[in-house]
Amino acid sequence: VLKIQLRILILSLLSSLLVLNSVNTNAAGRIAVKGHNGAVASSSAIASEIGIQILKEGGNAVDAAIATAFAMAVTLPSAGNIGGGGFLIYHGADGQTSAFDFREKAPLASTTDMYLDENGNIDYSLKHLSILSVGVPGTVAGMELAHQRYGTMEWEDLLSPAIRLAREGFPISWKLHNDFKNKRNREWFNKHSSSKKKFYRPDGNLYQPGDLWIQTDLANTLERIQKEGKDGFYKGKTAKLIADFMAANGGIIT
Repeated sequence: VLKIQLRILILSLLSSLLVLNSVNTNAAGRIAVKGHNGAVASSSAIASEIGIQILKEGGNAVDAAIATAFAMAVTLPSAGNIGGGGFLIYHGADGQTSAFDFREKAPLASTTDMYLDENGNIDYSLKHLSILSVGVPGTVAGMELAHQRYGTMEWEDLLSPAIRLAREGFPISWKLHNDFKNKRNREWFNKHSSSKKKFYRPDGNLYQPGDLWIQTDLANTLERIQKEGKDGFYKGKTAKLIADFMAANGGIIT
């Protein structure tokens, strides 16, 4: 089951091993953390820990960003994704900066009036909530390109932590639980049996904080990406699953 929604991943990473030397609280009550060698920040503590581990193993900032991004697709799909897009900005030790734009693109079958109602006005539901609002995902291609340009560790090793989290499960956080409770999200879940199966417990109730969440289908999808790179997503079984779902539900991605 793929989470096909627009999410923007924001990561802040600096070179190698994380070593903290001071913690201060500013006037706003937030904690300022300083370090000598590196840091990883994301919306998921579990994903950030994976990024830190990559740095400890000798990976660079891009390696850590990739591992963190795929882990977030598992642990916090409202912030991470493989079915959406994003940006990545890399500043190297040589002082050069590179920017990657891997936001979604409109399907080739898109038209200029596909979001207009019978009166020629923009239909909010069509534009934002329907299957027609889904763009062609860019995340997997963007991660692979960044890895080819600047990565130092093996691609397979960067995917392994996310696959393990998806297959073995992890405890539901309060943030993830609140995402599940969101009224609009629940309305979406209830529209599709596959979504209900993924986002509800077997007893039909919402997952609670601390519950173990296992995502076997996502683990299988990530394994195809691990073995085949972007072709494991944009071609083959995963691509067919997406195209078949689109065709069955009025989508235009083929």
